[in-house]
Amino acid sequence: MIKNIKAFLKHPQKSKIYEILGVSDEEIKILQYMLERYLEGKEDIKVRELLNEVFESDKLEALKFTEFIKHLIDEGWMVSASFGVKTPDLNILELYNATVSLSVSFLKLLEKGSLDLMIPEKEPYTDHLEYLQDQFLRIEIYSQLANLKNSYSNESSSIKRLQSKLKLIENTIKERINKTKIDLPVHNFIVENELNEKEEIIFLALLKEEYTSTNENAREMNYLLNLISGDEIERIKNRSLLDESSKLLNEGILDYDELFGAFGGYTKIYFINEEILNELIHPRRKHKLEHIVKDTIFDLIEPQTTLKDVVLPKKTMEMIKNVLKQTDKKVRNLLKKWNIKTSDDISAKIIFYGHPGTGKTLTAHSIANELKKPVLSLDSSKILSMYVGESEKNVRRMFDEYYEIAEKLKTKPVLLLNEADQFLSTRTTASFSSADKMHNQMQNIFLEQLEKFDGLLIATTNLLETLDKAFSRRFDYKIKFEKPSFKDRIKLWKMKLPENADFEENFDVKELAKYELTPAQIELVVKNTALKVAMKKKPVFFVKDFIEEIQKEKSNAFDAEKELGFKY
Repeated sequence: MIKNIKAFLKHPQKSKIYEILGVSDEEIKILQYMLERYLEGKEDIKVRELLNEVFESDKLEALKFTEFIKHLIDEGWMVSASFGVKTPDLNILELYNATVSLSVSFLKLLEKGSLDLMIPEKEPYTDHLEYLQDQFLRIEIYSQLANLKNSYSNESSSIKRLQSKLKLIENTIKERINKTKIDLPVHNFIVENELNEKEEIIFLALLKEEYTSTNENAREMNYLLNLISGDEIERIKNRSLLDESSKLLNEGILDYDELFGAFGGYTKIYFINEEILNELIHPRRKHKLEHIVKDTIFDLIEPQTTLKDVVLPKKTMEMIKNVLKQTDKKVRNLLKKWNIKTSDDISAKIIFYGHPGTGKTLTAHSIANELKKPVLSLDSSKILSMYVGESEKNVRRMFDEYYEIAEKLKTKPVLLLNEADQFLSTRTTASFSSADKMHNQMQNIFLEQLEKFDGLLIATTNLLETLDKAFSRRFDYKIKFEKPSFKDRIKLWKMKLPENADFEENFDVKELAKYELTPAQIELVVKNTALKVAMKKKPVFFVKDFIEEIQKEKSNAFDAEKELGFKY
């Protein structure tokens, strides 16, 4: 740094930073003078004093030199506490009486000797905040370019220099993203929503303001249009990106308010949708969820499986995919237009019914994972209490705690009620016992809460025959889970068989699929067989090993409805 300072003060035209600065010789003299004062400990200098000293002129003559100060501020090499970096409409007399100082950019340039070292290094991102820091630097350059386009200094070196720096930063961001293994929520959002370059700049500019709050004009339509427009004609064309029918507004990514001015006109102020913003600024983390769910009636599950891990009959899978089509943008927007839906979030009440072990709970978890939502799971037997009146309280508590958790997370988790028969069975009409009355009252409360529930609720049950008609009407989907067919059992065996293991020659999975097992039974048989084979001197899997475990399982299954120790 000392070398750079000496060179600039003695022979500025020969110094490393001369070409980078891109200013006139008169402006170099001003910067030299400012640097000398800075080394003496004087950071802020009155413009009139500066010009009188540098150009040895009287007050009136010094006025004509204010254009050099104006240009240096526009270039970003000087700053004024009064006017910042934007000076297109600044009166000469106002500038003449202002105070200026060297900018951080100029001091960094002196220290590094080049702009290249000010560009982020091309290493993988270690967290999403690093990625945002680079993107916000990119937006800052767009803002500087917009300022220059609106000022008289629409020439030259300054714009070319910023454009060159912008290109370098954008290439660096792309390279860092390609090398990055961790999740980058903002980048994922941009890709998933297929934002074009101009939509991306608008979105990032508004996100930058959410983090930094450094520019009171950053939400205004004019500011956002200036960022993405080269001239007035382009500004007019780009207005379509911020009108009601635009992608950003129509798909609920942005919203706006209209602020009316004192003299009649108004301006639009734009905001990122609150749910989207909370998800991006505060990415969901397991420890945060655990803290929020602690001391509630629920168990927290962060689902790891997807629908690719589920083997179901074709019709059953089609019904499940139809539920998920609510998240399709086109479908969602049409449903909102027709007043069928009022929010962007998925809303459905579903019953999964069928034999134990056929994949009801696993499918519920996989749906939640597809929606990128946590699961709040409740074994419905927890609701029942030996004390009269407690069950009713627990039903209310269940829904109250669900809404409290959803509010804290800024997202609606999937509510999973396992073994929900107690809630859904036909209510008693002829009995006068206190237990029956309590049970009926509990069901009535559940029915009332179910009626107004807004979110995704999945209830699992083994029997649909005992379902009360009043409950049946409240559920949008009733999906049956059947025991897998021979063809589906082949898929399940192939999916569950150990990887990286040795199998006997001509090992035929069809021999195993002949046995009518549920998915949960197949998984249990594979685990038990693997344990047995692991204890052999030569750990090789034979068909007969699996058949022995299948026969044990079938003989131990007291009835066809037995659930095998764990929910599936």
